[in-house]
Formats: sequence, structure tokens, C-alpha cells
Amino acid sequence: MRINSEYEKMPGSYLFAEVARRLKVYKEQHPDADIIRLGIGDVTQPLVPKVIEAMHKAVDEMGNADTFRGYGPDFGYDFLVNAIRDNDYAPLGIALDYDEVFISDGAKCDVGNIQELFSQDAMIAITDPVYPVYVDSNAMAGRAGNYIQDRWDRLVYLPCNAENGFIPPLPESKVDVIYLCYPNNPTGTVLTKAQLKVFVDWAKENDAIIIFDAAYKAFITQKEIPHSIYEVEGARDVAIECCSYSKTAGFTGTRCAYTIIPHEVCGKNAKGEKVEINAMWKRRMATKFNGVSYPVQRAAEAIYTPEGKAQVEQVIDGYLANARVIREGLLARGIQAYGGENSPYIWLKVPGMDSWSFFDTLLDRCHVVGTPGAGFGPSGEGYFRLTAFNTAEATREAVARFDRLK
Repeated sequence: MRINSEYEKMPGSYLFAEVARRLKVYKEQHPDADIIRLGIGDVTQPLVPKVIEAMHKAVDEMGNADTFRGYGPDFGYDFLVNAIRDNDYAPLGIALDYDEVFISDGAKCDVGNIQELFSQDAMIAITDPVYPVYVDSNAMAGRAGNYIQDRWDRLVYLPCNAENGFIPPLPESKVDVIYLCYPNNPTGTVLTKAQLKVFVDWAKENDAIIIFDAAYKAFITQKEIPHSIYEVEGARDVAIECCSYSKTAGFTGTRCAYTIIPHEVCGKNAKGEKVEINAMWKRRMATKFNGVSYPVQRAAEAIYTPEGKAQVEQVIDGYLANARVIREGLLARGIQAYGGENSPYIWLKVPGMDSWSFFDTLLDRCHVVGTPGAGFGPSGEGYFRLTAFNTAEATREAVARFDRLK
């Protein structure tokens, strides 16, 4: 039996697995170290009361023969699909058909799996730095080519750095798919509606599809920043949007998300005929996925109630306060920092060393864990990501420890 040889081309381990490995080694060597984790973007605050109440009620229903539920609908229960349409999109003036919403167990899963719908020779463009799953999932499928030095030779990189204000340039060559994530992971930066319109127009003119990861939209504070790419005229023709409850409502372990695929978004088959991506995703979901559990979907529905909305907003405000503490604390210490205003991520300029060396230095001197920018792509070298998902107390302490770097 022959294996998929593309896996042998993968460089090292998955970024966050390498962070965990290095941390494990350090803790074994320094068992008394008080480590503060601002690295992997996992939440620390518990599920809000309204979510827990809904989940308990749904679990009780599963223990009663009259209300027990087995396999759910392939694409999500109507109560959650309609809550998404009515609360996340209708207030933005966006009308979605019922069957354009797909409930899943995570945006990471969706952005990783969506590439199965692309042809083997599809050209992929990514912003750089970038969330590793966009790259790795296409590399595993054989679309990325070969990994040479610090990049894949078949991917199109759109560099984002301080020099261009972290605004990605348009592709200079023909591509079939563009991955965009805003608010951005890892840089914490955002694009305006006008800046997104440039990409939508380019995709329409060049017969490309945009995969838009909106996992952090709940952290947007500025009114002029769009919460959905469908706020941009023409986006329904070319964009797929992936959203998550992981950071919005603390579902990192509970697992629930959704993806929007308008009927207008099409690819072409071998004959050059248009094919709806929506129909392809339905086929893929029905074949490979048995849906998110009933209690979890009821829990997700609960965040759209008045009480749920208020409780979730309070948690998000707390994380945004942490982000502000980190950003302002870094700037006060002469370290250039970006993001943290519409995002739980802060992207800092590494002072005088490469990003993995800074990881080791920060861990050793400050006992603080972050994520090296080099792990997010070649343009990430020289930068470093911190997250706002720890407690307020731990966040303040972590920032105070940056004085040890002097």
C-alpha cells in the first residue's frame, strides 16, 4: 500500500505542536517555573450561564424517550440555522437562504476541508503571515508543490508587514482561490469594506473564489470594519465565509461553527461548465460528516438570546481589555505592537533576534509563552504573536514581566 507522499514534504511539526513540545521540555527542566501562556489561542473563561442552561436542558431531553434525538439534519438544526440568519446577518442587511448555512464542529475543520472541492492543479493564494491550516491542508493535498527554504514553491504569497500597513497586495499571477482572515490571525489587523472590495472585484474579474475566515468578527469594535464579507457588494458571487463560536462564546472544547456558501459561488468542471460550490459542499457534508450534537447546537442557539448576548459580550469585553493591556504595555516598553483593538491577537516586532530565539528568551527570562511569527510564514519572521485569552490577572503579570527583557 502506497501512502500519500505529500505528507513527507511537510516541514517539521504543526506550529502549535512545536510550541507545546518546547514548553514541555522547559517545564521538565524548570518544574518550579510559573508559566503564563499567551501562545495558543485557547480561551480561559467558562461557558456563560445561558449556554450552560440550554445545554443542560438539551441533555435532559436526550434522556427522555419522548424528546430523544438521534442523527440530526445533515447541515444543522433549523433552530440554529435560523438564529444565525436572523442575528448574524439580517441586522447587516444580508439575506441568506436557509440552505446556504452549514453547521459544523469548527472553522478549522471547514477551512481545512473546503480544499477538497478544488481541482488538484488549483493555484492557491494566501496572505503571509497566515493561519497554518490554510497552507498545510493544501500541501497535504499536493497543491503547494515543494517546501524550499521557508516557503512552498507553488503557493502565491501575499506579504503583509509593517511596511505595507499589513494590507495584502493583490495576486500578480493567476490564482483560483484566495484565503483571507479578518480580523486577522495572527497579526490582529483588519481590512475596511473598501479594502475588501478590491479583493472581491479582483476575484470576479479573474474567476477566483475567496475563502473568508471570520472567526474573530465578535471582537470588532470599530463601526467601519465589516463583520461579514457579504457586506461588500458582489461578495455573494465569489466568497465562502467560515465562522466559529470558539472565540465568540468559548466553544474551543465544545466545538461548533458554521460556514456560509451562497448559491452564486461557482467553480467550473472539466467541460468548463459552472458548478455550484454549495451543492458540492452538501454532498461532501452528507458523505463525511454526521453533524454537531443536539445539546451543542442548543448551546450555540442560546448565545443569540438577549441574556446570552449580554453574557457573551461581557466575556469578549474582558478579552479585549486584556488585549489593550498587552498592546499598551508593549508600546510603553518601546516594543512596536499591532492589532489588539479589533482582535484578541497582538503582533509585536521582535527586538533584535529571530522569532524562535525570542520565544526561548521570553520563556526563559519572563516565563511567558507566545507564538513565533516564523511559524505563520516567511513574512512572519521578525514578529511574534501574543493572545488575550488568559485571565486579567495573568495578563497584567505577563506584561510586567517584559521588564526582565531589558
